Amino acid sequence: MKRRNFLQSAALAGSAALVAPSALAEAMRREKIKEFGFQSYTVRDFIMKDMAGTLKRLRKAGYTNMEGFNFGEGKLLGKPIAEAKEIISDNKITLKSIHIMTPNLGDNMQKTIDDAAELGTEYLVCAYLMPNERESIDQYKALCEQFNTFGEMTKKSGIQFAYHNHDFEFQEIDGQLPMDVILKETSSSNVKIELDIYWARKAGINPLTFFRDNSGRVPLWHVKDLSLDEGQPMTEIGNGIIDWKQIFAHKKDAGLKYFFIEQDANFEVDSLTSLETSIQHLKKLSY
Repeated sequence: MKRRNFLQSAALAGSAALVAPSALAEAMRREKIKEFGFQSYTVRDFIMKDMAGTLKRLRKAGYTNMEGFNFGEGKLLGKPIAEAKEIISDNKITLKSIHIMTPNLGDNMQKTIDDAAELGTEYLVCAYLMPNERESIDQYKALCEQFNTFGEMTKKSGIQFAYHNHDFEFQEIDGQLPMDVILKETSSSNVKIELDIYWARKAGINPLTFFRDNSGRVPLWHVKDLSLDEGQPMTEIGNGIIDWKQIFAHKKDAGLKYFFIEQDANFEVDSLTSLETSIQHLKKLSY
C-alpha cells in the first residue's frame, strides 16, 4: 500500500464522480444498513453510573447494537459479566463488539476470550496503542505477532479479532507507515480492521481508497463527523464535512458488517444527546 494512494483533499475532491447522485439515492433506498450501533465509550459519563437507564434511552433512540469498552478481569463496564449481560439483554441491545487494550493480550488472554464468548460478542478489537507501545516499527512488528496469535485463539471461540486505528498509524516511522506494517504483517483472516473514519480523514486518508485496497478486510467502522473548526475536532453526524452517503455506498468494498457511532468529546449538549442527534441525521440520509 503506497502513501500516495491514501492522500485526499479535505472535501474528497473529485470522488463524488464515483457514484451518480440518482443511482446513489436509489441504491440507498434499496439496501439500508440495519446493523448500526454505538460505542459505549461515547457515553462513559452516563453508562458507568446508570447502565440500564442509559441503554434504555439509546434503545428508544433507535440503537440496537453496542460496542463495549472497559472490559477485563471478569467485568464489563464495571459490572460482573453475568450482570452486564443481563442488563444488555433486558434492554434489547446486542453486544456485537468489545474494545480491549494490549494488556488483554497478555498472560490472561484466554480469560479475555472466554468472558467475551460468555457475553456473546462477535468481535474483540484492539482499541488503542499507548505512546510507549508505538515508538518504532519494530514495536509494531512485535505487536503484529501478538495480534496473529490472539486472532487464531479468538477464532476457536467463534470471535473475530480486529484493530482500531487513530491517526498515528498513518504517520511515518522509520520511513514506513505503521498501518502498512499492520496490514502486511498480520493475517487478513485473523486480524481485521475497524476503520475509524474520522481519524482516517483527519490523517488525510481517503476511506474509499482504503476500502478498495483492503477489500473485505474492514467489517467494522467507527462513524463520527469531522468539523472544519480549528483543530478539526470530531462532531455529531451531519455537523461536519464527511459525505456519509458516499461512504456507505462503498460498504461492499469494505465488507461492512457493523458500524458504531462514536464521539469522544466536543458535544453540543451532552454525550447522550450527541448520539441521538447523530442517529437521527443518518436516518434522514436513508443510509
